[in-house]
Amino acid sequence: MHYSMQNFKNWEKEIENWQNPILNNPLLPDWYKSAIFNEVYFVADGGSVWLLPLKEDFERVDVTDPRYQYGYFGYLEGHEYRMYNTYDVHFYASFTLAKLWPKLQASIQYMFRDTIDNSLNITRKHLSCGTSGLRKYKYSVPHDLGDPEEDPFNLVNAYLVHDVSEWRDLNLKFVLQCYRDYIMFGDNKYLADMYPQIKNVMEKSLTWDTNGDGMIENSGTADQTFDTWIMTGISAYCGSLWLAALYCTVQISKILKQEDISEKYSSILNKAKESFNAALWNGEYFDFDSSGQYHSKSIMADQLCGEWYLKCCGVNEEVLPVDRVKKALQTIYKMNVLGFNNGKMGAVNGMMPDGNLDKYSVQSEEVWTGVTYALSSLMISHGMHEEGFNTAKGIYNTVYNNIGMAYQTPEAIYSKNAYRSVGYMRPLSIWSIQVALDNLNKD
Repeated sequence: MHYSMQNFKNWEKEIENWQNPILNNPLLPDWYKSAIFNEVYFVADGGSVWLLPLKEDFERVDVTDPRYQYGYFGYLEGHEYRMYNTYDVHFYASFTLAKLWPKLQASIQYMFRDTIDNSLNITRKHLSCGTSGLRKYKYSVPHDLGDPEEDPFNLVNAYLVHDVSEWRDLNLKFVLQCYRDYIMFGDNKYLADMYPQIKNVMEKSLTWDTNGDGMIENSGTADQTFDTWIMTGISAYCGSLWLAALYCTVQISKILKQEDISEKYSSILNKAKESFNAALWNGEYFDFDSSGQYHSKSIMADQLCGEWYLKCCGVNEEVLPVDRVKKALQTIYKMNVLGFNNGKMGAVNGMMPDGNLDKYSVQSEEVWTGVTYALSSLMISHGMHEEGFNTAKGIYNTVYNNIGMAYQTPEAIYSKNAYRSVGYMRPLSIWSIQVALDNLNKD
């Protein structure tokens, strides 16, 4: 209290210095000025813990490791989802930390890095299918850093619904965050510290390319963040993440002068681009997956997730053809945004090309608030300012004005009278919109 009373006047001044460039910008809509700052509530109110390092940590951790000075930071996936730093979701939310508290983002990355080369030889049963497996397998990025009622930061993977060691997105999201952080922090030492694990998780991920065409395949189980929405074969979601991770691995290897690794993944990237486009592009958007089932034609709001991350990194090279990206975004805006609840509720996750909701899974008929913010960021990056802001505005109006859920933004909202998982991490992706705006101003 004494420290606070001594410093609060300076804090108020610093807060104004931080917020005023956005608040005083006449080109930004008022609702955005409210949302961009108010959504940050979750960093403090997300069951958050910020822990000092233990004495033995000072002996184990290098002085350049951010944990040496900044300790351990953890926030829950949600008020109802009791897992620290849930990584498939933090991937979206991390833009707030990387933009505002970069040392906390770096600390989280080092914590995950330290788990990758280890296994946890604790056998348990997965709830979805009844099979047994280890709690943590080597060379897999964990789903989370543990349950606060167990031994968090040591006993990782509190999530036991599926075998997350085979989730297709977690490894790729580690690589993408490493590159994004480098672009935002400019820290070569950070990249070098992450590089051995980047190589290991990419090697592991290569085993999911079962036919040698350069593109990983989903397993026909819920093996990614949409954990009830099953993908089979090549999928738009994991496929775009894979293309982006390949690109980032090539760039990181070049930065660190690892030319052999760079050439290896450059060759794979070229093959993967061809396979992805041939399997999924239909002239209007990228199909949900290549399985040929009825729901394969679903228009997925998050089909360009990898492209979103690359644009936030300021990448202007064509990893996916720009004309196809823009066409897909226009289709998503027409079908998933304007075609759902009169365009006033953000982007529904899945929409069939005939204009009916994709009801294959409970998650396909939900609007995910954090995914909508990410989609809005990508639209803005591609010059679709009006569409991007209108898409995100649907979330703000619904959450803040219509259902009264400010400071407990849910993960998911439904077409009528329902929402799921209040007080959730993923909406912190809203700061990727500001990243997109800042990148455009640089250009």
